[in-house]
Amino acid sequence: MRAFVTGGSGFVGQRLIATLREQGHTVKALGRSEAARAEVLRAGAEPCEGDLSSPEALQRGMEGCEVVFHAAAVVKMWCPRAEIFDANVRGTEHVLEAARSVGIQRLVHVSTEAVLMDGTLLSRADETWPLPSHPVGDYASTKSAAERLVLSVNSPGFTTVVVRPRFIWGKGKDPALAAVTEAVRSGRFWWIDGGHYQTSTCHVANCVEGMLLAAEKGKGGQAYFLTDGEPVDFREFMTALLKAQGVEPGGKSLPRWLGMGMATVGEALWTFLRLPGRPPATRAEMLVVGQEVTVSDAKARQELGYTGRMTREKGFQELAQRAPEAGGP
Repeated sequence: MRAFVTGGSGFVGQRLIATLREQGHTVKALGRSEAARAEVLRAGAEPCEGDLSSPEALQRGMEGCEVVFHAAAVVKMWCPRAEIFDANVRGTEHVLEAARSVGIQRLVHVSTEAVLMDGTLLSRADETWPLPSHPVGDYASTKSAAERLVLSVNSPGFTTVVVRPRFIWGKGKDPALAAVTEAVRSGRFWWIDGGHYQTSTCHVANCVEGMLLAAEKGKGGQAYFLTDGEPVDFREFMTALLKAQGVEPGGKSLPRWLGMGMATVGEALWTFLRLPGRPPATRAEMLVVGQEVTVSDAKARQELGYTGRMTREKGFQELAQRAPEAGGP
């Protein structure tokens, strides 16, 4: 396989590049800065200068490749809409335009379960659930728009497949874990309703497994959820995840109704008063981590042969072994 990767310097992208190289594939990856290009080079890919705003740079990078893995995105629950729209929607348009212009055969797009979040509880959701017309928050709405674009251009000569990992975690530069760890250390971390509700998770190695299988066997125009298997208690999982980094989360808790109310008021204040920074919490964050979010990966297991080989126990062991060497996150 000759593969081109966007987001190669990121958490998922680096693991994907390393796995592709281990399997003997040739990999090129987009890097918009010198630091990003150095990261993809260390991961094992040939760096290609450019970013998602340039179809020409994308075309140059994709030349000679057969498969594109589109993992680049702005993953923020609060930022200027133009920033997240340009990256997640316009950027995806440019990737698709470039891929078709150079004759790419297959494209795998990394989406998220957040595309389904309109305020309705996600319990054992599967791919038959329709995309809502108004997802909550700019991240969900732009990722939903990007997913629609990817699936709409599927054709006999250009196979497009979407994967939706839920709650990616594991060894590497995990920005979400770093943010939570910092919140705990600064005393800003609170459980919602005690944290005792079910969640699905997806180790980064399992995410990569699903991406590679989607590139090989995925049906065009289809989406696939990816998880670590059966759901787990959110508080138990997060406590184990943080303890693997040498951090104790504590027991402070807020009622969910109060957390959602504070998020709603905070968003309004920051929007209308144009306050600097961001609200302490957003409605989207409350939906993503403040209540049950469980999805079924049965379709990926049946159609792709996905197994989710990395168990949570092994994933925690990886993190615990790494923490002393790295001096903490």
